Amino acid sequence: MGKGTVVLAYSGGLDTSICIPLLKEQYGYDRVVTVAANVGQRDDEIAVAEEKGKKLADRHYTVDLKQEFVDRCLFPSIRANGLYEGYPMGTSLARPIIAEAVVEIAKKEGATAVAHGCTGKGNDQLRFDVVFRSAGLEVVAPIRENNMTREWEIEYAEQHGVPVPVNKEKPWSVDENLWSRSVEGGHLEEPDFHPPEEIYAWTVSAMSAPDTPLEITLTFEKGLPVALNGKKMSGYDLIREINRIAGSHGIGRNDMMENRVLGIKAREIYEHPAATVLLTAHADLERLVLTREEYAFKQSVDAKWAQLAYYGLIYEPLWDALNAFIDTTQQRVNGTVDLRLYKGTVTVLGRSSPDSFYSVDVASFDSKLIDQTDAIGFSHYYGLQARLVKAKGKKN
Repeated sequence: MGKGTVVLAYSGGLDTSICIPLLKEQYGYDRVVTVAANVGQRDDEIAVAEEKGKKLADRHYTVDLKQEFVDRCLFPSIRANGLYEGYPMGTSLARPIIAEAVVEIAKKEGATAVAHGCTGKGNDQLRFDVVFRSAGLEVVAPIRENNMTREWEIEYAEQHGVPVPVNKEKPWSVDENLWSRSVEGGHLEEPDFHPPEEIYAWTVSAMSAPDTPLEITLTFEKGLPVALNGKKMSGYDLIREINRIAGSHGIGRNDMMENRVLGIKAREIYEHPAATVLLTAHADLERLVLTREEYAFKQSVDAKWAQLAYYGLIYEPLWDALNAFIDTTQQRVNGTVDLRLYKGTVTVLGRSSPDSFYSVDVASFDSKLIDQTDAIGFSHYYGLQARLVKAKGKKN
């Protein structure tokens, strides 16, 4: 007697595609149900996953998470200036809500287990596992549990008639959502390998970008982008449009060495045009409207928020506390930011806000609103303890 039904988080790629026959042949499940999540990747990516899921699995679901991804993941990330080790996170933001969708389908199907195609070396295994185990479900991970190599997987796929978009010469592994596109695998794992231009899909090279710069204006309300060049847009549409515009100007490529949760260093290549532009604008506007103490403390909060997001620990109680603080600071992050997009660079040209407490009369050297002589007394005490220590050292 078989093990019943297992629900698989399905992308349509090599790893998850070979999991379908493996879950039956090796693990003995009677039914494999696949779940593909639409988190804003290109339509053809979703179509391929849906077609393959229906062909290979006993039942397939495609769940539309685009709006949820924007509301629950991308908007909070903008407010938190969501950078991990200097780059805009994307894959890590999507994994928990995809896992939650798989859990819901598993309950609906009466499944005895849930599965994913993650390896035992990456971060995604942890992001899926923590959600699956929080739901009290058994977790099956064929790639991790069988210590598989990508070459073995390609051969297995060929033997079982599983169509996959990779081969031994170009074994790229691609993950895509509205916010980010990552490419890894094969020679791309080597730190000194020069990646071919063909791996990029969202961005042109800076050298190929237009010779004429483009100036745009972004409008924010309570820390969220609401308009492009004065035109009100939904968050989803605005992000898609900036992805298109900024990508055409060569903006949003990252090629870096990254420290994974397990401590493994990995070479990662990303494309995230809209994320680069929006996070640059948002961070700049915060400097205009937050006090010095707010801004300094929020930087430490943002760093911790990014760490939890990267780890996939959205059920950690601290996560809600950090978001509560961030939400409070964003009430005054209103205004516009003017930017120039040019050959891979984003430059802030100017910013304005009705909540700014910047004063020309206070800051200008040509103003006498503040009497400069008032600072003389303050200056006498400034650095007093350090001066005393230094003076004592000279005496000794």
